[in-house]
Formats: sequence, C-alpha cells, structure tokens
Amino acid sequence: MPDLSNPVIVQSDRSVLLEVLNPLFEEARDTLAIFAELEKSPEYMHTYRITPLSLWNAASSGVTVADVLTGLERYSKFPLPVAVRTEIQQLMGRYGLVKLIRDGEKLFLVAEDPVILLEIIRHKEVKPLLVENARDEDLRTSSLTQVEIIAEARGPLKQLLMKLSYPVEDLAGYNEGTPLELAWRSDQPEGEPFALRSYQTEAVATFHQQGSVRGGSGVLVLPCGAGKTVIGMGVMVALQCETLILTTNNSAVKQWLRELEDKTTLAATQMGEYTGEKKEICPVTVATYQILTHRSSATAQFTHFHLFNEKNWGLIIYDEVHLLPAPVFRATADLQAKRRLGLTATLVREDGKEEEVFSLIGPKKVDVPWRLLEAQGWIATAECTEWRIPMSPSRRMDYALAEEREKFRLAAENPRKLERVFELMEKHQEDLVLVIGQYVRQLEMLARELKAPLITGKTPQRERDRLYEEFRSGRVRRLVVSKVANFAIDLPDANVAIQVSGTFGSRQEEAQRLGRILRPKQGDGKAYFYSLVSKDTKEQEFAMHRQLFLTEQGYAYKIMIEEELEI
Repeated sequence: MPDLSNPVIVQSDRSVLLEVLNPLFEEARDTLAIFAELEKSPEYMHTYRITPLSLWNAASSGVTVADVLTGLERYSKFPLPVAVRTEIQQLMGRYGLVKLIRDGEKLFLVAEDPVILLEIIRHKEVKPLLVENARDEDLRTSSLTQVEIIAEARGPLKQLLMKLSYPVEDLAGYNEGTPLELAWRSDQPEGEPFALRSYQTEAVATFHQQGSVRGGSGVLVLPCGAGKTVIGMGVMVALQCETLILTTNNSAVKQWLRELEDKTTLAATQMGEYTGEKKEICPVTVATYQILTHRSSATAQFTHFHLFNEKNWGLIIYDEVHLLPAPVFRATADLQAKRRLGLTATLVREDGKEEEVFSLIGPKKVDVPWRLLEAQGWIATAECTEWRIPMSPSRRMDYALAEEREKFRLAAENPRKLERVFELMEKHQEDLVLVIGQYVRQLEMLARELKAPLITGKTPQRERDRLYEEFRSGRVRRLVVSKVANFAIDLPDANVAIQVSGTFGSRQEEAQRLGRILRPKQGDGKAYFYSLVSKDTKEQEFAMHRQLFLTEQGYAYKIMIEEELEI
C-alpha cells in the first residue's frame, strides 16, 4: 500500500523519483534496477525511467508484470498513476507476442494473434525478408498464425521488429558447431580442481538453460573483477564446441589465452591468436574487434570478416560487449544460428545502441549487483572521492574565451591537478597506484614528474606486457596509463586509481576504471578511486553524468572541494 514514509514517487511520464536519505533507499534502488534505468543521481533525489527496453530485458529474464507493479507499490508514497500501470502491462506484454521457431530447415515467425502477424508481414521493410510465396497478397486471412522467413533474415528481422516494438522471442535454436572436448584442469597449484564460484555457476546455467532453445544467446552483466572471463570459459566447458572469442585489445587476447591455458585442459595447439601480430585460426581463436574492423579504405570490404566463417564455430563470445563496433553488429546479424554470449560490467552504451545488443546478441540474462558481490567478499570495498580543483586565474580566462570543445580539454588538463596527485601518492605510498587519463600530453607530464612508467596506445605490446607484469609483481608500484587500460586488463593487486581526465560523460568508462581496482584485496580489503575534476567547468558537469551507472550500483562519491587560488 502507498505510504508517505516510502522513498519512491512514480510519475505519469514513467519517471521514478527515489529519495536517497530514506531508510528504504537501498532496497528500493535494488528493486528499481531490475526494470528501470537511472537517469540522474544528485545528492538527495535520484531519477529513474521505465523504458520499453528496460521492461523487455526484465521480461526476458522471467520478471512478470505483477513483479514490477508489486515492486513499485511496495516502495511508492502515492498510488501508481493509472497510465503507468497500463503502459507497463502493455509494454511487457509485447515481449514474446511474436516468436521465431524452426521446423526442419525452415524458419517461421509465429504469433498467436493473426492480426499482429498480418500487421507485421504487410510492413514494407518486412516483406523482403519473407520467403517468396509468403509475400503473396492472398495471405490476408484472419487465421494466419505463422509465416516462413528467409533463414538469413533472422537477424535483420529481429532488429526491424525491435524498432516496431515487437521484441522477438527467438526459439529457433542453434547450430551445435564442431565438437571440442575441454574440461577444467584438476592439477591446479593448490592441489584442488578449479571450481567456479556459486554466482559464476549460476550465470553459466542461466545462459546455457541445459542446452534448450531458451538458452544460448544473451548478455551476462557482472562487476569488473567478478571473473567474467572464467564465466565465459564455463560456458565453453558446458557447450564443448569450437569457439571464437572477440575482445578489445591485444593485452585482453593474451589474458584470455593465459586463463584458458591455466584453467582448462586445452592444449597450446588448440588455441590461437588472431591480431595484428599473429593470424592463427584454431579450435579456440581469440581476436580483437580492431582487427575485424580493419579495411584498406572507407569503402573497401572488411579484410578479416572471413574469420567468422573460417570454422564451424558453435559459440561466439563478445567480451566487453558494450564496446561492440557497428561493423561487428552488422556481421552478427548474419550469425543468428550460432550461440552468442555477451560479457560486460555495464550494458550502458554512449551511442544508444542497447537495442542492437538486445536483438542481435540477446537479452540480458544475468545482472549481478556490484554491492552484492562486495558484501560477499568477492570484490573489494571501494571508496569513491571526487576532488573539485579550481584553475588558476589565467587559465580561467583562457577557459572563458575558448570554444566549447576546447573548454573541456582546458579543464581536463588543469595543471593544478598535479599537486593533488602528489598528495594522494604520498598518502598511498605502500599501495599499487594507477594514474589514468585521456590526454597523452597530460600523462607524459605526470609520468615525468612522478618518475613512473607510462603506457599509451603508442607503447609497443611487448613493452606493455612487461610493465603490466612488473606492476603485478610489485616491482613497479605506480603506473600512468591512458584509456588503453580501461578494459580487460588483469591487474589484481592494484588498489588505488587516480583519474585525472576522461572521455566526456562516459558512464561505461567510469565503471571500467573503478573496475581496475576491484579485485579482492589483502589487509583492510579496500580500494580507493579518486576522480580529479576542475571546479565550475564542463568537466564537472560531465563528471556527474559519468557517475550515474556507479551510483545506480550503490556507490556514493564523497565530494571534496579545494579552496580557490588567491589572485
């Protein structure tokens, strides 16, 4: 029942306000995260929005209309607006109204309601995706409940129907791919066979669904440091088939290969690297998005797309799926008969292509709250602090006169940030510290002043690997890195990150950078994330947007404001 002491206000435009200081804040936040998206997170009132995609992701994981309405009513101050109740029922009810099924070699679009199916097949963009005899005008019949589609149109049809607000439940199944025998190694250094954690086992089972047509495609969302690579390997062990793994960079490729060699029975000859350095095609092949999107000119064919057809892959793993480039999306539209697993810490995409992930990779199958794993000790407890640092009078004048885009860079490269970095380094002398930034000129200056190694996109891969290894071993205790270290870099002992600049308002980047330091720690088990922003500038505005995803996960930023410089 509505209660004025509750923390939630649901408004008729499907926005939801959540009071931060309410005793029920955390409970309500965790409930809203299941079916709503966070839009704003200032100090006292967070704003969520219930969207079609957020409801369809919830529906695909078994959440019902009753679950959503009960959750809202449980925490709402006031009765739910009738319009919101109706829209939730109608939007969630659209998921699964149309299904894809297979009958032998034929693929059919099925709907229990003939009117819905007729509406769909008469759409001008749908007609070319039907087999020829299904385009006949004689199909205008009140009893039609299924229509055959061109097998190769499975992906494009799902994309199109998503835009028409008919999210398809794909039950057409998958090709098994070439069999590949692999298991977890039993000769681990500790003397015990390797075993998944309970939440990792559950994630694998939720994706696999015991091999049924309801499993086999979708996205698993887990915090950085939660072992997404191991979960991907768990899916491979469950499926026992040749696998193509796509990831973000060469360092991530090598990390996958190290983990596969360390934890599975795969032989070295069964694993290959497909990058700018090597072009190996093996039963398990790990490639970068960069090599797949290479082409000689803007109008040329993609040089390495043939990799998708080089073997009869039974599984394609998309690591850091929130970074999937548009050309790989297009290729994935043709791969709907293969099992597809997306791994990410956040489904947030700054290009707004979350619907593409839903329709082509699959719906969100698992979304494990960061704070839950922190409470269970699987990831480190993180303390987040934003330092707002004023600029000097002369730089403030330059900022005032600059063009809009240049304003952000002037704020990001504020020289006075160096003083704060030195103070934080003094505070964390015994810790392993990453200094992370966006602009190479700024990072070069910091590395020089801190007498610390620097890794940027220009650093040769061999040198990167050497420095990462020295950092892991503790021989190097501070490392300055550009955005090349945002993703899929395994630095388990890093416990301090100082962010001196970032990519505008990128929520995913903020999450990934915190994720660099979330592996479980010795001692007090704490990780420290500092974000340095120039006070009263565009950078401060963007910082608020960057923090949205982490705020939704339950992290609070402590705001520290430096005193203004004297004129």
